[in-house]
Amino acid sequence: MNRLGAETSPYLRQHADNPVDWWPWGPEALAEAARLDRPLLVSIGYSACHWCHVMAHESFEDPATAAVMNERFVNVKVDREERPDVDAVYMEAVQAMTGSGGWPLTAICTPDGRPFFTGTYFPNEPSHGRPSFRQLLDAIHEAWTTQRADLDQQASRVTEHLNASSLTGGQTLPTAADLVTARDGLVAQHDATWGGFGGSPKFPQTMSLDLLLRHHARIGGDPEALAVVTRSLDAMAAGGIHDHLGGGFARYSVDRQWLVPHFEKMLYDQALLARVFLHAWQVTGLPRYRAVLDDIVGYVLRDLRDPSGCFHAAEDADSEGVEGKFYVWTDDEIRAVVGDDAAPAVLDWWGVGPGGNFEGATILNRLHGQPDDVEPPEIDDARRRLLAVREERVHPGKDDKVLTEWNALMIGVLAEAGAATGTTAWVDAAVHAAEHLLSALRSPDGRWLRSWQNGPDGGRAQHLALAADHAALVEAFVHLAEATGEARWIAEGRAVADALLDTFWDDEAGGLFTAGHDAEPLVARQKDLLDNATPAANSLAAVGLSRLGALTGDATYVERAHQILALLAPTAARHPGSLAHLLAAADLAVHGIDEVVIPGRTTDLVEVIQRRYLPGAVLAWGEPYDSPLWEGRQEGLAYVCRDFACRLPVSTGAELLAQLTPAADA
Repeated sequence: MNRLGAETSPYLRQHADNPVDWWPWGPEALAEAARLDRPLLVSIGYSACHWCHVMAHESFEDPATAAVMNERFVNVKVDREERPDVDAVYMEAVQAMTGSGGWPLTAICTPDGRPFFTGTYFPNEPSHGRPSFRQLLDAIHEAWTTQRADLDQQASRVTEHLNASSLTGGQTLPTAADLVTARDGLVAQHDATWGGFGGSPKFPQTMSLDLLLRHHARIGGDPEALAVVTRSLDAMAAGGIHDHLGGGFARYSVDRQWLVPHFEKMLYDQALLARVFLHAWQVTGLPRYRAVLDDIVGYVLRDLRDPSGCFHAAEDADSEGVEGKFYVWTDDEIRAVVGDDAAPAVLDWWGVGPGGNFEGATILNRLHGQPDDVEPPEIDDARRRLLAVREERVHPGKDDKVLTEWNALMIGVLAEAGAATGTTAWVDAAVHAAEHLLSALRSPDGRWLRSWQNGPDGGRAQHLALAADHAALVEAFVHLAEATGEARWIAEGRAVADALLDTFWDDEAGGLFTAGHDAEPLVARQKDLLDNATPAANSLAAVGLSRLGALTGDATYVERAHQILALLAPTAARHPGSLAHLLAAADLAVHGIDEVVIPGRTTDLVEVIQRRYLPGAVLAWGEPYDSPLWEGRQEGLAYVCRDFACRLPVSTGAELLAQLTPAADA
């Protein structure tokens, strides 16, 4: 066994029995490379990555390949989910050097970590124009031995590129015109036939959809923007990317029409999809969006919840070594479960035929139907029966580490959705998870940590938390305060916001560095700026700090949010799909925030706010805390304030809503 057996990452532990003498990322590995004067071979992946498993089986489990690696390299294995700061450096390098990227990511570096060769998957035999992994190792060893100076120059050029930044700070915030430009850009990129944006592979892009919902709500109605959202959500919900039996969504679709997913399921996708389906239900009132919300949350609480109350990171795409095997069905298998009488309706409902739609079997889907089709009476019983039989199959592997950032995203949406739907169990689940983060994901000196895994010793946390962890926690704690009316969550939000700004803020150019001032130095210090599969750290911070600042009256939070917006303002409107969550913060800056204060527990007034989609409002209720919003307030009344001025207090829900309509004077 190598050095990975005691790691908190299941992905690293999957490689603990490899004949490769793996090191986890850290100063010890770099010191060993320097001592031996060998290049670092950095292999980056994650537990739900199909091609990571393929390369592991072909190369890392092969004794002959491992012998070459051990003799000529110091080999480092990285879980990109635990160390996105390390992954970001080498992902930017591979994209700069090859024009593309992905995982598994392979980087060959000087002993101090500067990359001079990068790539992704390499087969065990030459194929499709790619050399075999052994051929690559031989070529690099030859170059290291005979062309060392050239490799060092290449590493220096790449590292110089990684440290270069065109973002030096700005002076102006995005404007209302920028928000309209962003809206128009997203509508233009929309796939009007199959929903979503672009072709294949197709990702949900929930932040773009949520931005269009925000725009629709802000201006009092935009039918075209709303149609983009509903068409996209309906198509995703109908497609094979949606698990029609167990709930939840796979990470992306390999085709344009959402039929064939890459079957892995990620916690962050469930959080982001639950949020946009929640908002779509609040905006439209359509029961089908509430049903999808329920099944996403049901899946997370059933299959991803750790005994601690927090949530596991992911489920694999493969079971028994076959991608998607756990999820697909033949018509004979379905007949055997539901019986001959129900089979015709069930097979027709989920598009199951003799030939299948995926390697001889069928991915259940509703792409042949209509969003408002009424389920035949046989379907609900069939769903329960089929799910029970599926539970007896060999399950995909589960990545059971707990990541602070991803859990914070889930906590935020559970709190918001629980309050909006009146589902107290969801709010309770959010509180339980947050309390565990507070107790288990901090070091003795109070520094937040990124990753934790349960165990017989009570679990273990490691790796300094990054800016994204802190920023996601700010939003989560604000949502918990709005859902529960408990002042403690504002106190926790302020504490983590202060730590975020103290530990990550760039005093020279503005914005947040990915890793803290106390983190180990990497070959480049980067900023997480673009919204991708998850919101960028700077986007999360811009939204969370804006909302926290409105609730507390602390101008520092708002100023920092605006500095982030100014940093990215020149590019945000032109690239809305890459900065959609940041544009949500821009919306708050452009249109302002309504601060709603409801002292005590006047639940009928509180529910008026919680149940509706009000993207420009924050809610203070229940227990008072240190904020100008609470001065001189009377229970039984609601107060709407903005920019240090308040409207007349009101006592009814109708009066309260009238002050929050888009047409109301600011």
